[in-house]
Amino acid sequence: MNHNFMAVVPARLSSSRLPRKVLADIGGVPMVLHCAQRALDSGAEEVIVATDHEEVYDVARRAGWTVVMTAAHHATGTDRLAEVVAQRGWDDETLVVNVQGDEPLLDPLTIRAVVQRLQERPHCALATACYAITSRFHLEQRQVVKVVLDQQDEALYFSRSPIPWARDAWSSEANSEWPTELPAWHHVGLYAYRAGFLRKFSGWPSVPLERYEALEQLRALWYGARIAVVRLDGPPAAGVDTQEDLERVRGLWPTFAQAPSTRMMQG
Repeated sequence: MNHNFMAVVPARLSSSRLPRKVLADIGGVPMVLHCAQRALDSGAEEVIVATDHEEVYDVARRAGWTVVMTAAHHATGTDRLAEVVAQRGWDDETLVVNVQGDEPLLDPLTIRAVVQRLQERPHCALATACYAITSRFHLEQRQVVKVVLDQQDEALYFSRSPIPWARDAWSSEANSEWPTELPAWHHVGLYAYRAGFLRKFSGWPSVPLERYEALEQLRALWYGARIAVVRLDGPPAAGVDTQEDLERVRGLWPTFAQAPSTRMMQG
């Protein structure tokens, strides 16, 4: 894969469940800097930390990372990326990957795979990832975002509801056997974009599907953007949302820091 993509690490200091989590210490280093390193290890040409807080700005700059200040009013990380695109003046075909500032265990190979899928699909505006769901219990979890794919592994729809539903196989509550070859996919919230799409997306009004499902990627589908999806062979490492997540990552860190990237891709 050509190393002609940029990585942006959105890093807000405020967080409702775990305040100041992007600066939480993991192995002696603030979490956001680990995320920036994962982006650099993926082969990004440039890694930019995008924040709305001077403390995060100062921490990243002192560590030698490129940092940009962005507005505090952005509702989503995608909006923050669009401001970075505008500030940097990237051309419309520049590929930009969003590496969240609370996923220090993210495998660089997963980042590369999502970017490569977008490179391979010039008609697509963005790319993301998923992995297989293999139980009815998993499918029915409302906190799990599902994606339905077409024959080209491009997204048809995303939902928190259990889709697709095996109507005949699950005609009763008691039947939980997994139907053979049911194509159910757990969406992974990692995105690569074309810079031109980000410029347009930030100007598009929100749409009912997006608001009711609380999934901003539905705005992209609503306005006709194509979303390429790469299938992973299993779930990526979970991010940090709570204090328990943080302690778990801290416990895993000594092993993770010494392990090579091993995540394999399908499709």
